[in-house]
Amino acid sequence: MKIKVHYISLVKSFTKTNQDEFDLKEGILLIDLLNEIAEKYGKPFTLEVYDPAKKELKSTFVAMINGILMDQLKGVNTPLKDDDNIILMSLVTGG
Repeated sequence: MKIKVHYISLVKSFTKTNQDEFDLKEGILLIDLLNEIAEKYGKPFTLEVYDPAKKELKSTFVAMINGILMDQLKGVNTPLKDDDNIILMSLVTGG
């Protein structure tokens, strides 16, 4: 299944791109996708955005699945499906 991930604001500075498309197996959870992203972008991403050891986004970052905040779903245990759009962004942005 294909999942699109959009990197907004500060997250983009750690990935150096606006978006990615991942081809993943069925039944994957948001946590699995976050682990894939952490593996792809390495230490800058894991130090600032997502902690794979704790299996959580850092407190100043959030994920949206098809426009719904992950905390309104099942958090990092939210199941993903084909053609989902994920947005990773910081909670606060400056001007």
